[in-house]
Amino acid sequence: MNNKYQYKDAFAVIGKAGQGLANNPQSWILPLWDDTNSHFAEIADIVHKDENGTPLVWGAMNDIDESNKRWGDTGKYMAGCEADADVQPPACWTKWIIPAQTYLIAECTADTYGDVFGSITGDPNITIVGTVHERYLGPGNPNVLELWFPVAAGDELARWDR
Repeated sequence: MNNKYQYKDAFAVIGKAGQGLANNPQSWILPLWDDTNSHFAEIADIVHKDENGTPLVWGAMNDIDESNKRWGDTGKYMAGCEADADVQPPACWTKWIIPAQTYLIAECTADTYGDVFGSITGDPNITIVGTVHERYLGPGNPNVLELWFPVAAGDELARWDR
């Protein structure tokens, strides 16, 4: 498994959000992606892009109270793109602010997602301090992604690595 640690400043994700049961996420998350993708032109000018002009696509997760806690029996999910924290989302779009954290980032595919997620969340040497997020590396190819596990608030862990 290819893992790395990285600090990331607070950032916003603008997208289509919903909530549902944690034991059946595909039934309510996939329609969010369909909605986001079919209306992407509405946010294309306000989202961050990489050096190639590709939008930074995120599957952001949150607890029901939107307090950056891990899911219980239910959770919230946003299919969207990274944006500036001060940008106003268009009507019918939602914005979440993801706090500054240090992440353990694990690459996976759609086929290995469950195994990678389970191995990290089940490792007694790893303490996850907030909500896990998905970072999609190539829009149009949802099979290749990174799982971002917050392991320290702010840059606490990053200071240890310097």
